[in-house]
Amino acid sequence: MSRIANKPITLPKGVECRTADDAITVKGPKGTLTLSPPAGVSVTIEGDEVRLGANTPADVKMAGTARSLISNMVTGVSEGYTRKLELVGVGYRAALQGKDLNLTLGFSHPVVFQAPEGITIEVPAQTEILIKGADKQVVGEVAATIRKFRPPEPYKGKGVRYAGEQITLKEAKKA
Repeated sequence: MSRIANKPITLPKGVECRTADDAITVKGPKGTLTLSPPAGVSVTIEGDEVRLGANTPADVKMAGTARSLISNMVTGVSEGYTRKLELVGVGYRAALQGKDLNLTLGFSHPVVFQAPEGITIEVPAQTEILIKGADKQVVGEVAATIRKFRPPEPYKGKGVRYAGEQITLKEAKKA
């Protein structure tokens, strides 16, 4: 049995949460996010706390999931989420052209990535990419899409990797 749903979500200053018939809206300084609650989950707002409950014992798991999603929304609109990518390899570099990310990854052509709405991309150095946004799922999805252009290869470790990611290198073939 999940006990996650029993823990209330505390709303920080500047964040407000509203419920409608078919949506939960969280509004804060970094933006507004909306979620459709799963069937069988009840949401109540008491002051600066959001509480979730399950209508039947079978819905307890979904109440825990909904609590985690709403908690991520509250964190996203108040603090935001950041994901850092590193480019490893000779000649691998990134540059911003307006809102588009221009990647040189060893192909015969540059790879141009357009950031979706609500996501900002920064390039503090030629080999670092910062992805920022309020929605945790979209930030992770954008990072995974950029990493998919050239994932780290297992022999030299060249490619696009998450910051701090450990790549297990294979030993070269012996003659």
